[in-house]
Amino acid sequence: MKNYLLIFLIALSAISLTLLLYSRFIGTRGLYIKEYTIHNQLLPAHFHGLKVVHLSDLHFGDFINEEKLKKVVSRVNQLKPDIIVFTGDLIENELSEDEQKLLGTSLNKLNARLGKYAIRGNHDMDYDYWEDIIDIGGFQNLEEQLELVYDQKKQPILIYGMSSNLKEKKSPISKLNNFYKEIEDNPSLENTFKILLMHEPDYVDDFNSEDFDLILAGHSHRGQIRLPILGPLLLPKGSIKYYDEFYQLGDTKLYISSGIGNSHVNLRLFNRPSFNFYRIIN
Repeated sequence: MKNYLLIFLIALSAISLTLLLYSRFIGTRGLYIKEYTIHNQLLPAHFHGLKVVHLSDLHFGDFINEEKLKKVVSRVNQLKPDIIVFTGDLIENELSEDEQKLLGTSLNKLNARLGKYAIRGNHDMDYDYWEDIIDIGGFQNLEEQLELVYDQKKQPILIYGMSSNLKEKKSPISKLNNFYKEIEDNPSLENTFKILLMHEPDYVDDFNSEDFDLILAGHSHRGQIRLPILGPLLLPKGSIKYYDEFYQLGDTKLYISSGIGNSHVNLRLFNRPSFNFYRIIN
């Protein structure tokens, strides 16, 4: 019996060590593109085939360096997106002035025909220079702001942004005041195709998600460490209920990016770094 127990413990240790090494040196490598086709009849005909790249959770600092940034920029630009959105956690830890400049100039190399939009994640809340970085990067800060995106000066689509809710006293519903006011003042926008950017997906239950046609979020990393059948081992607050790639909320589609970088530990298991690419058709 003792021999069987010893063999079991040795096998368990070997499996655990193998998974740990895989998570560190293989699971964190590469950059996958998750492509989705979204159908929505509210999308104006001239936007048919709209290409949207959804970046999230870069966590630049300890685990993401200049080389990986170049790979992200190259892979995104190959897709020739119409719109690029970033749903938070650009920064992992304190950055030097040189690192801030490097990050900003790298983001500036991302090309989008119609615009680039970003919101803060909970990690970004600690750094006042976040807005300077995205400004250098050519991104528009969309927190509590509404943007009408036009193509050929015809009927627009609408994008609205909600910053991280984990460190703020304002409620998620109060962050949508500008959105509802704009809709009230311009009733013609009621039937406009609407996109919401948010960081933590669990807060989608704090307002009427069906006020939007498409909601894009991040934060969960899809668990970062996952096991077959069992799924994610750990999930951060704000993505306990909604953490997987897709949820249908009534008539609204919620997509959650698995993220490019890593938070706290440089480990990924069965969940490679990725970003989302949507083709929206009517």
